[in-house]
Amino acid sequence: MASGGDSPIFEDDESPPYSLEKMTDFVAVWDVALSDGVHKIEFEHGTTSGKRVVYIDGKEEIRKEWMFKLVGKETFCVGAAKTKATINIDAVSGFAYEYTLEINGKSLKKYMENRSKTTNTWVMNLDGEDFRVVLEKDTMDVWCNGKKMETAGEFVDDGTETHFSVGNHDCYIKAVSSGKRKEGIIHTLIVDNREIPEILK
Repeated sequence: MASGGDSPIFEDDESPPYSLEKMTDFVAVWDVALSDGVHKIEFEHGTTSGKRVVYIDGKEEIRKEWMFKLVGKETFCVGAAKTKATINIDAVSGFAYEYTLEINGKSLKKYMENRSKTTNTWVMNLDGEDFRVVLEKDTMDVWCNGKKMETAGEFVDDGTETHFSVGNHDCYIKAVSSGKRKEGIIHTLIVDNREIPEILK
C-alpha cells in the first residue's frame, strides 16, 4: 500500500486548472483561424442547471444561468474584426445534444474552406520570434500576429507588391498572374529578399 506522499495528484501548493465539477459542463471546443490569429472557443452547457457559458481564448464572453430552454443559439463576436460567431444547440435524442459552430453564417467547415480561397498565410521566425502573416486577398489587408499592418502598394513590371515592415525587416507580398485562369493570381511573401513558403491549406 502506497503512502499518501508517494503519488500525489497535485503538489501541495498547486490546484487543478479546472474543478471536476466545472469540467463536466464543457461540451465543445473549436479552434478558429482568423486573420488576427487562431482563437479557441469553448462552450459549457449545463443540461441540468440550464447554464450556458462561452469562452474565447480562455476569457468568459457570455454567461447565462437557469436557461429553461436547453436548445437554441448563442451569438457573439470573435477577434479584432469582430467576426460573428454562433453556437447552435440542437437536441439529437432524449437528453443528447449536438453543438455546431457557425462563423459569419456558415458552418465552420464551409467558412474555413472559403477562407482558404480568400486568404494566404505564412509563418516565419525572425530574430527568434514567431510571426504569422495573413493576406486577405479581397481587401489586400495584411495582418501580422493579430495586428493589421500599415502597407504601401506598388505596381511593378510583372504585377504588384504590397510593402510592410516587421520589426526592422523589409517585407512585401508580390502578386503576379499565374497565366492560368483556374489558378488566378499567385501571392508570394518576400522577407529580406528571400521567399517564405506558404502554409499548405
